[in-house]
Amino acid sequence: MQIHKRSWAIPGFFLGFLLVYVLVAEAQTPLTTIDMPQGGRIVYGKVQGADTQGAAMTNVLRIMHQNCGEKPKIGNVFRMRGTDSVGVFFTVVNHSAGNVPVAGLIIAAGSAPHQAEAALVSDRADRFGSTINPMLTKLFSVWHPGGAAATASAPAGKSSAPAPAPAASGPSAPAAKLHTVSAADNSASIGIPDGWTLDPRSSGGTMLVTGPHGEQIGLNMTRTGIDPTNPHQMRSPRTPGMIVYPFRGDLTKEFAALFQAWRRASGKGPAQLQVDTIKPMPAPQGEHCVLANGHLDPDGNGMQTFSDLMCAFDPGSYGMYLVTLNHMLVSNSLAEQEHNTLTAIVSSWKINQEVVSRQTAAATQQAAAHTQALIGLSQQAVNNIHQIGANATARYNATQAANDAQHAAWNQQEENVGRYPQGFSNYLLDQTVIRDVQNPDAHLTTWNQAAEVWKKAFPDRIEEVPTSEYISGKDF
Repeated sequence: MQIHKRSWAIPGFFLGFLLVYVLVAEAQTPLTTIDMPQGGRIVYGKVQGADTQGAAMTNVLRIMHQNCGEKPKIGNVFRMRGTDSVGVFFTVVNHSAGNVPVAGLIIAAGSAPHQAEAALVSDRADRFGSTINPMLTKLFSVWHPGGAAATASAPAGKSSAPAPAPAASGPSAPAAKLHTVSAADNSASIGIPDGWTLDPRSSGGTMLVTGPHGEQIGLNMTRTGIDPTNPHQMRSPRTPGMIVYPFRGDLTKEFAALFQAWRRASGKGPAQLQVDTIKPMPAPQGEHCVLANGHLDPDGNGMQTFSDLMCAFDPGSYGMYLVTLNHMLVSNSLAEQEHNTLTAIVSSWKINQEVVSRQTAAATQQAAAHTQALIGLSQQAVNNIHQIGANATARYNATQAANDAQHAAWNQQEENVGRYPQGFSNYLLDQTVIRDVQNPDAHLTTWNQAAEVWKKAFPDRIEEVPTSEYISGKDF
């Protein structure tokens, strides 16, 4: 093992993915680096121009962003056990070094009037879960900023993955060695220890794994919800597995009730739930996320430790919304012992975006074909109505040719025979006719949910067409 000071020139034998940490150091005073024999790198020292822990972390993340070509994805900032230091897990793809995925941990210590210090432990993302503990052990044997040597195991807190491991408050065993398993559709992969199993239902980026002692990890689980208090919700069909719960937006208050609604949608009864900590997480506009930790009795056999990240999206005009859940459950007796292993498992989760994109495109194409088929059937029914109307009009004209006014009224009536059944057909099929207000003759019949997306995306351009304004030959 080498422990040395350097001016950050890049020796040829260093892997390209470590370039990010070299570049971080170029803007700092000389830092100490340790190259671990089993893989991974440690970098630590004082951060120039930073007198707070937050400033130290921000400087490191900003320079990583600049030199990797993308913004690092970070987890929740947490406090290291037994210290005044804080840490955050991150992942980033180093585009400048050949698009190599990197995972790591940033630790910041110290504050004004002294210069803040920071440390990074990092490795390729596919092996970070197995190398983090040896790196932390080595780091805290040589780096002692303000009592940071109080622990040498992976810190209690949150990983950069969507579902952090349960909070820990004592000694934790090193992370177990992981082997990679993939979903049957190759949409995602995850590292699990021996004795753990992958649920065959894992697909579409969702991963479900269970441990030998009842441990559960579910990532990227998704359900559709419907707000029964929405005045238009009757137009949205209820299907098996759908959450039925009034959406109010504030998940810090609604998490427990929405979690129970999720269980009902899964065909399960209410569970005893104790939320110990809950806090909102950063999310884009229209999305609401919380991180909740506590205890849950899922099956009547006693309370276990859980850690969940739940997100809900604002509902459309018909009361439908989306809920995602990342769920981790482990027995109370194993929560501390397996903390590092659980964190490593979650950190190893990877989505194959290419596969998921193909699946999304195929589903969209299938939905479009189904829509066209329904439109064809509806048009056939409308054509039949038109034929009936044409026959009736011919008979009417033969007997009432002298009454032009009645003739005109009959034509209008016959047009409505096609228009209003089409409106009723759209209602049954959950379809909406929309148009461009700047080009009123440009009409499109689409699913209700798609229409809501268009109207929300272009509120000044897209509007719903009343049935009375359907255009013959376009809408019916």
